[in-house]
Amino acid sequence: MANSRKLAAEPEPIELDWAATALLIIDMQRDFMEPGGFGETLGNDVSQLARAVKPIAAVLDAARAAGMLVIHTREGHLPDLSDAPPAKVERGEPSLRIGDPGPMGRILIRGEPGHDIIPELYPLDSEIVIDKPGKGAFYATELGDVLQRYGIENLLVCGVTTEVCVNTTVREANDRGYRCVVLADCCASYFPEFHEMGLKMIKAQGGIFGWVSDSAAVLRAISPEIPTTAVAGGLR
Repeated sequence: MANSRKLAAEPEPIELDWAATALLIIDMQRDFMEPGGFGETLGNDVSQLARAVKPIAAVLDAARAAGMLVIHTREGHLPDLSDAPPAKVERGEPSLRIGDPGPMGRILIRGEPGHDIIPELYPLDSEIVIDKPGKGAFYATELGDVLQRYGIENLLVCGVTTEVCVNTTVREANDRGYRCVVLADCCASYFPEFHEMGLKMIKAQGGIFGWVSDSAAVLRAISPEIPTTAVAGGLR
């Protein structure tokens, strides 16, 4: 893989130094993705998120083959809920609240089965996993230190949900000087209209928070030897 290659994106193509680029996969956890988890307790249709899994898996495979830094995040809380603000725990009228026993263990609690990442995207032992108590991946975590340690300047951002944890993390990263490229088909929301608007917010006004691309464009840029038919349908 060349050190630098132009990636098709909106509002305009972006030249990336791949040695200074990390793949950031946000909150692809069972509690958000599967029935019985936190997402469903809020009344959401968790099947809406499934569309992002295969595109993320393709990018993840390519990133691993290219030796790119891969970082996964998990949102969740300590068993005593000392890092869970009451406003978060008490909001709305879910069928189960954070910390309550559910079919995959206590809802959104670190160490429980539901808190873990889905099998299709499970981290390798060599990959970094950031546990975060909030929506943004920089808040109360070591993510900033990790990115500095590895000399990272650019982030390829995937995960759920587009308008909440993805958007929050991209805004945090933008304020810290990182260039973020959000991969549209590698993100998803319980509300398709929120997904579309979340992407528009990122790339508006000349890329106010970052760029929007997709898995096909990334695969072409990382692995140009991949036949075009294998990644058809993406940004040109």
